[in-house]
Amino acid sequence: FTSCCPGWIKFCEHYFPELTDNLSSCKSPQQMFGALIKTYYAQKMGWKPEDIFFVSAIPCTAKKFEVGRPDQSAAGNGIPDVDIAITTRELGRMIEQAGIDFKNLEDEDFDNPFEIGSGAGAIFGATGGVMEAALRTAAEVVLGKPLEKLEFDDVRGTAGIKFAAYKLGDVNLKVAVASGTANAKKLLRDVKAGNVDVQFIEIMACPG
Repeated sequence: FTSCCPGWIKFCEHYFPELTDNLSSCKSPQQMFGALIKTYYAQKMGWKPEDIFFVSAIPCTAKKFEVGRPDQSAAGNGIPDVDIAITTRELGRMIEQAGIDFKNLEDEDFDNPFEIGSGAGAIFGATGGVMEAALRTAAEVVLGKPLEKLEFDDVRGTAGIKFAAYKLGDVNLKVAVASGTANAKKLLRDVKAGNVDVQFIEIMACPG
């Protein structure tokens, strides 16, 4: 199972604890970035991790819960990877309260400490995007060369549950994608009952 959606992780821990061993060990992008900032980037800049206050602005309210998980301290000594998470709605209200008029601000370049994002990173937030990004990487590793075609179209779209099968060299891979906890519960029950034969599953708590 993918592990980048904190809402799904909490759902799995609460309703399907017997499946947690099947979760990927990867953190969410938010927590990965926070860990990098508090370790690699802090060392690169000569800063102490405890002197960095990392704020994540995201649309997902579950990220607020994720920030407080006790195991999220790559720098050690109880220093959180991410200090606080605010929603984009909260950020918008703060901007409004501060009287900042975005339309009349001068354009400027964003800071770029880790180079630009990849195409796989750009599709990450959409349903099926994590699956497609993982399939791209898996295909290149299995085949030992860059792909001529990067699209895995069958995992895209707004359907609540999607299934797809791909042949990566000698590997036949069956995957499933579910968005929304109701669809996730249905898919997981089918998996546990043996009605679904897949090797990799992406689940996102939010529909779409």
